[in-house]
Amino acid sequence: MKDQNLELKNHILQYGGILGGISVVFGLMLYSLDMHYQNDSNATIVSLVITLGVIAYAQFAYRKDNENFMSLGQAIKIGLGMAAVSGIINVIYFLFLSNVLDPEMMNKALEMGLNEFMDQNPEASDEMIEQVKGMQQQFTGPVITSSIMIIFSLLTGLVVSLITGLFLKRNRPE
Repeated sequence: MKDQNLELKNHILQYGGILGGISVVFGLMLYSLDMHYQNDSNATIVSLVITLGVIAYAQFAYRKDNENFMSLGQAIKIGLGMAAVSGIINVIYFLFLSNVLDPEMMNKALEMGLNEFMDQNPEASDEMIEQVKGMQQQFTGPVITSSIMIIFSLLTGLVVSLITGLFLKRNRPE
């Protein structure tokens, strides 16, 4: 059983790094297209498909290396571990992006969000707009943003690994 846990750890680190690396490359692609601060649903869908594919592949690889057996618990551990590793890599990339590559990124994103709010709520008073600005600024600090990114990554990893784990699990006969 100890050997299987070591193997699980190796798969988590290897494929979590791969998922984080692919996510960073995708983020750099969005940056090069000047789409990195937009809340585009297509980019979110592509990111989810990448996550789904890499987690499913990692679970399949683990099952193959584990005499073709994998429990649902092991599948979830793989997905959550990968999501944690990938989330940390993405936070590091985000901090590099927002402090080095594009220091004005958060201001652009806040402005776009405020413009979207005003388009959807043309009757909004100046006081309401100031409240929205204040709330936006509270949630854009590096600590809060990084925490939200990690939590979102873990939730996504949990859901994806649960779904893929249900399809890929194969318990050992007793």
